[in-house]
Amino acid sequence: MLVLRLLNVVAPAYFLCISLVTFVLQIFVFIPSMFRDPSTTSLFSPALLHGALFLFLSANALGNYVLVIQSSPEDLGKDLHLGKGAEVADWLDGSRSPGSALPSTHFCRLCARVTQRHDHHCFFTGNCIGSRNMRNFIMFCLYTSLACLDSLVAGMAYVSATLSMSFADPLAFLTLLPHSISQFFSGALLSSEMFVILMLYLWLGIGLACAGFCCHQMLLILRGQTRYQVRKGIVVRARPWRENLQEVFGKKWLLGLLIPMQNVESSYRRQKEK
Repeated sequence: MLVLRLLNVVAPAYFLCISLVTFVLQIFVFIPSMFRDPSTTSLFSPALLHGALFLFLSANALGNYVLVIQSSPEDLGKDLHLGKGAEVADWLDGSRSPGSALPSTHFCRLCARVTQRHDHHCFFTGNCIGSRNMRNFIMFCLYTSLACLDSLVAGMAYVSATLSMSFADPLAFLTLLPHSISQFFSGALLSSEMFVILMLYLWLGIGLACAGFCCHQMLLILRGQTRYQVRKGIVVRARPWRENLQEVFGKKWLLGLLIPMQNVESSYRRQKEK
């Protein structure tokens, strides 16, 4: 448990550091290098368009990241006031398996809270993912993967212009890292250039991981399932996929794709309160 609590602190710090480094490289290194191209005009130049796109992706990624943390799972104290204190106490001392009385809820020992429609505990946000923040979490994964892809393309353009190399060959990117390491230790490559090359592979890994996680979550949503239900073998009632999507994304799903906004109360929660 101590290792998990430590990971709950280290993972968000790691994500915020990577975000800060990416922002600094984009604003102070990649975009200024695009302005040096004499063949481009000042209006609608690739630098301005790329800068606007990167700021849009970053604002949505960080905005939904904050909303995932802000939209916390259901507080343990609320269940105590609702007369569920005995059930929560059973979960705490281990005498009752989580979800035995309420299959769609789960008590997280790290958060010390009960999550409605619990999916998993995300260490990068230090919070559980459930009915209140599932949409924001998916948007966070989507825009993080797009921001990493955008940074990867801009970084490759910068490396191509700085080192006078071409990425037309598909194998050029695969051989870039070992070739750069040998040049770095031989003194032919600056430490700043080596750092940018390392960031390229980091952006590729984070982007692919977030994209895969986002696709996996969308598949579970279409089935009306959560990762916790699949892991525990809990059978859910089959429903049309449109209802499952609306339950998570709500009726204002298009607005949520463009700007970070807090998830509205889902129909599942309204039915529960009734």
